[in-house]
Amino acid sequence: MHLHILGICGTFMGGLAALAREAGHRVTGCDAGVYPPMSDQLRALGIELIEGYGADQLALKPDLFVIGNVVTRGNPLMEALMDAGAPYTSGPQWLAEHVLQGRHVLAVAGTHGKTSTTSMLAWILEQAGLQPGFLVGGVPLNFGVSARLGQGRCFVIEADEYDTAFFDKRSKFVHYRPRTAILNNLEFDHADIFPDLAAIETQFHHLVRTVPHSGRLVVNLREAALERVLARGCWSEVQRFGARKEQPGALRARGEPHAFDVLRGSLKIARVEWQQLGEHNQLNALAAIGAAEHVGVPPETSAAALAGFTNVRRRLELRGEAAGVKVYDDFAHHPTAMRTTINGLRRKVGLARILAVFEPRTNTMKRGEMKAQLPWALEEADLAFCLQGDYGWSAAEALAPMGAQAVVADSVDKLVAAIVQAAEPGDQVLVMSNGGFGGIHEKLLAALAAPSR
Repeated sequence: MHLHILGICGTFMGGLAALAREAGHRVTGCDAGVYPPMSDQLRALGIELIEGYGADQLALKPDLFVIGNVVTRGNPLMEALMDAGAPYTSGPQWLAEHVLQGRHVLAVAGTHGKTSTTSMLAWILEQAGLQPGFLVGGVPLNFGVSARLGQGRCFVIEADEYDTAFFDKRSKFVHYRPRTAILNNLEFDHADIFPDLAAIETQFHHLVRTVPHSGRLVVNLREAALERVLARGCWSEVQRFGARKEQPGALRARGEPHAFDVLRGSLKIARVEWQQLGEHNQLNALAAIGAAEHVGVPPETSAAALAGFTNVRRRLELRGEAAGVKVYDDFAHHPTAMRTTINGLRRKVGLARILAVFEPRTNTMKRGEMKAQLPWALEEADLAFCLQGDYGWSAAEALAPMGAQAVVADSVDKLVAAIVQAAEPGDQVLVMSNGGFGGIHEKLLAALAAPSR
């Protein structure tokens, strides 16, 4: 089968393309601004990439067009293929029908931590000898690829609540029909498609409805929103995790995030000693352990696997050091994720100064939906630096409660100059964005290393 994928350079669609190629299909694709790292990975797989969405691509005559959710009505290629009556489907629908059918699907859902937890779970199953397939919205360092078919029955997938396509406004995850589903957390996000938290809770309940009676839901009991989701109806076994004190049957951690006992109720069932930081990763580990147990992996085996887990690119990734200043990169872009990331770095570096650098880049942040939470998100940082973009609200006003602790600039170069002026040997610069941030990491390291500084 020849598939032509529209929006192929996104993490999900690029992973789908890799799976289709591995399955023996001919795969081509297009995107606006064919960009790395996904473009490099896809070309290495022998996938032909086309710049833009020209209607002339209809002449490729694929057996099926696979449409990413970045594609809208008015897209010239989309309009042409619809006028021609050409066959098309969404990425999640194709994945469900051609990859997930007949597999034991383990889906990882939640506002935060999906990529890390999916990677943890896939690594646990790999170390347990189950040879899982997986599709992750990032590149797990243990595997070096974002997707593979796998040889075993299990398939681990990052289950995104974002919509499927312009012609299917359901969340992607309702297509996956998991037997094991992690519900990691739930907050308001994606303000461009969801009016409020209740609307997202409804989509999560649609996911719950697809889990069979013999399935398992692994649920963070700290999240009131998830309890509301389950209160609407639940037909599967529930393994709760994240208890702060003993609770019958629930998984909890005792100890620091980098070294802790795993308890079920009062009984110790495993111990995790690993390189990851922050309470959020501790909770992610509990979720992965609870999900792996559902496919027969003992908690002790999961804990041993996590000792060798190296996380995902862009998760507190050290990009370099210059003039005694370390520069980290992290994918955090929601206030809660920013706060937990800073807290994780604080646990690592102790009293060293943390300079937090971020750009409001997601649709939710650009709309100003969460601007009031920014001082809270950044309060553990010693200094905060924000890029002011053309998004209709003032970052300086939003950060005013932080006083001189916050600096705002209207270009990446000005932001770099301000950071370099403030930085001192021993400082930790934490850059947070879900995009490329104008190459700020390289610019910072070059400016810090400049002899004239």
